[in-house]
Amino acid sequence: MRVLIVGTLSGELGKAASIVLERGARVDHVETDAQAIVRVCEQGDHKLIICSPETNIASLVASLRRERIAISVLACGPEDPVLAAKAIESGAEDYIPLPPDPDIIAAFIQNASDDTSPLCAVDPAMRNIVAKAERIASSDASVLITGESGTGKEVMARHIHETSQRANGPFVALNCAALPETLVESELFGHERGAFSGATARRIGRFEAANGGTLLLDEISEMDIRLQAKLLRAIQEREIDRLGGNTPVPVNVRLIATSNRDLPMEVAAGRFREDLYFRLNVVSLLLPPLRNRPQDIPFLATHFARHYSLINGLPQRSISNEAMQNLEHCRWRGNVRELENAVHRAVVMATGSEIGIEAFDLPLATIPDSSAPTETAERSPWVGHKMEEVERALILDTLSHTEGNRTHAASLLGISIRTLRNKLRDYTDRGVTVPPPAHGLATPQ
Repeated sequence: MRVLIVGTLSGELGKAASIVLERGARVDHVETDAQAIVRVCEQGDHKLIICSPETNIASLVASLRRERIAISVLACGPEDPVLAAKAIESGAEDYIPLPPDPDIIAAFIQNASDDTSPLCAVDPAMRNIVAKAERIASSDASVLITGESGTGKEVMARHIHETSQRANGPFVALNCAALPETLVESELFGHERGAFSGATARRIGRFEAANGGTLLLDEISEMDIRLQAKLLRAIQEREIDRLGGNTPVPVNVRLIATSNRDLPMEVAAGRFREDLYFRLNVVSLLLPPLRNRPQDIPFLATHFARHYSLINGLPQRSISNEAMQNLEHCRWRGNVRELENAVHRAVVMATGSEIGIEAFDLPLATIPDSSAPTETAERSPWVGHKMEEVERALILDTLSHTEGNRTHAASLLGISIRTLRNKLRDYTDRGVTVPPPAHGLATPQ
């Protein structure tokens, strides 16, 4: 991923930049918020902006909004509650005290990045899919990857890119479900100066940023049907029109799309264009849920335990036999993503020489799979509750576990800081008690 540092690199902000580099990200640097907007528009693929409190954060965030650019902004400065509150009020998603904590910055990089864990699979059900993906990787055929949420569709897309002839080119992703229609169009195709109110510079979109490489359209089924027509033309003509532009721009990209929906049913319901479906579905890969690839559970759990021990600066510990058996009998409705978050929490919570069963908190996952015949299946305490109630309980429990640390909680939950902050604000508005921020920083709820 690419990170933009805004401010003077001398001193502690320079250390933050070094940490970003050590974590494998590419770093660009500018001195001012005005230069930052120009660089972001020129480059087209930044995922995170880290700036000093001396930066005009309010102006930077406002300019990003006017240009219809969706990038997280993180402020780094002295451990000062007043500065922290001011930065967040100005639009920064969070504030990291300096000298910077490498683990906190790593959590933000992971949260903002499209880079995910390497493809790990040993179960025959998944290895067959991997083999098919590797056979078609060398072609330029469009690929449609489907499967339940959390099965690893983005990981598979990146694996296809990295084993293709485009591996040396860029891998650029866009989550179609995370942005409103107006932002998705600008993110995809870019815009010319003056294309709309606030467009003060030409902006390169994801198609152009991915030129010579691969463009991943994550959750393509969430794209507005009117925008699907423009996407279809870009695929057919291999050229795009920037918003406000008069001259088509040729692009050379390989398209991979993902969806957790049944696209033929979406086509039948009129929510997805049939011609676009056929264009994307040249090669299709259906990823099996984790419950249908049981041999991957201990393999992935061991991998995640090593990974999160490393990034949290903790000793390498194995998962106990009792805990591993527990994991193998979970139904994992959230698939690999749920398993990853569960192991991450356990790595942080474990206190002994190994990661024992007491380090795991699996009240929902430990219920036997409802598809398995049983006469004595344990009834979940959440049966009869609405999904939003279960989600709220999980979020608040995780926040209590992290002692109010929003960054850590968002990382454990697998959501963005902005998403967490919006949910907490909604809970507060409803009169729900929310754990206060950690470290005494004056962070808004």
